[in-house]
Amino acid sequence: MRQLAFHLAFACLVAVSHSTAQEPAYFVTYSHAMEEPGNLEISFKGVQGSPKSGNPFISETLELEYGAQAWWTTELYLAGQHTSNDSTIFTGFRWENRFRPLFREHFINPVLYVEYENINQGDRSLLEVVGHDSISDLRASNALGRAETERELESKLILSSNFRGWNVSENFISEKVLNASEPWEFGYALGVSRPLALASGARPCVFCRENFAIGAELYGGLGDLDGFGLKGTSHYAGPTVAFNIPRGPTVSFSPNFGLNDNSAGVLYRFSVSYEIQQLSGVFRRGSR
Repeated sequence: MRQLAFHLAFACLVAVSHSTAQEPAYFVTYSHAMEEPGNLEISFKGVQGSPKSGNPFISETLELEYGAQAWWTTELYLAGQHTSNDSTIFTGFRWENRFRPLFREHFINPVLYVEYENINQGDRSLLEVVGHDSISDLRASNALGRAETERELESKLILSSNFRGWNVSENFISEKVLNASEPWEFGYALGVSRPLALASGARPCVFCRENFAIGAELYGGLGDLDGFGLKGTSHYAGPTVAFNIPRGPTVSFSPNFGLNDNSAGVLYRFSVSYEIQQLSGVFRRGSR
């Protein structure tokens, strides 16, 4: 918890040079929001947990999200984790691509998601929960986990709607290990989020309601192709809050509560993200 408090305090002290739009306050669920073309968002995401009969851990993931086109966002993830009474390890990388086939706003906005993963079994980032992922995965030693690397293909169908300031998003997840003969695994994520205020006040301020978004998420596994359903799966739910610091980063926090015996008791999620507008223009200005 001291490490968690340090990262949150550090985030609040970061000073940068512009403001960003308020996005839904999600950690696992995806909405139809895409990165603006030419913009680069740098994010740090952390997860802290203390699984029963296991060692406490903190996972840290660096995300680099770039708006390639208005309909295409691409992202690179680099992940590692530290487990108490064990070690600190690098767990691998992910390359994500999201495609929005319908550019105009609709009642339901679909987004297609494809990701290649090269991660070892010591990964604790928990960016999604699929198949029969459970608390036992969080108890394994780092030496055992990093000895086995999985190359996976992950896809998601993202459905997202905006209504009177609310965002409601549903994700269906499928994942296949490419370097082992294992069946397709499935999972889900559901999210709802809303800014505290839809319009800005007459005077700029830091702690105005429009700078905050609240929400909730529910996510978990749905078994695999050999046994689709809820049996032997883990599930989490929790509130979320995001603070968009004017002319600065967005800081988010969420406690996720395990809903059955296959889940960890509580996962504390936190993130800091900062958007660089028009990355190519930044380099051109720097070369003058």
